[in-house]
Amino acid sequence: MKRWPSIVLLLCLFAGAALALPSPPALAQSAQPDQPLADPVLEARARQLMKDVRCVVCQAQSIAESDAGIASDMRKLIRVEIAAGKSDEEIRRFLADRYGDFVLFKPPFKISTALLWAGPFLLLAMGAVTMVLFFRRRARAPAPATLSAEEMRRVTAALQGEPEPATRPTHGSGA
Repeated sequence: MKRWPSIVLLLCLFAGAALALPSPPALAQSAQPDQPLADPVLEARARQLMKDVRCVVCQAQSIAESDAGIASDMRKLIRVEIAAGKSDEEIRRFLADRYGDFVLFKPPFKISTALLWAGPFLLLAMGAVTMVLFFRRRARAPAPATLSAEEMRRVTAALQGEPEPATRPTHGSGA
């Protein structure tokens, strides 16, 4: 009679330990973090999503290209989430909530990322305005003065080393 409660307690401990252990697919995933998913369609989705996520250590590489440990963990996380039935948007949102919008190569349009999205267009508009102002100013500038025939003859003579001709007397006042 005294053995009955101890057997129930022992069964409860085994049941609790069995529930605490990860499921066999999770064990398989944790043993080999870069193991592809069995379904090729899901694996293609996972690989495309991995190309859209930036490695938080390497920063210039996607997690698909990075050899960093955290990139491997993120690849594993994406495969687990896809296998769990999450959509790509849910996985992107989870990663952005966890690591910030920086982790996405195409961050969502928000107030905090507005300059990132509008910046290239603002720079292009500023360049166009600068070009218009430059050409308008240049068009309004006075044209360079041209030399008269007499001035051209004097310059040519000076360049050839000839003495400057005397200025002609002006015919004037009627003598």
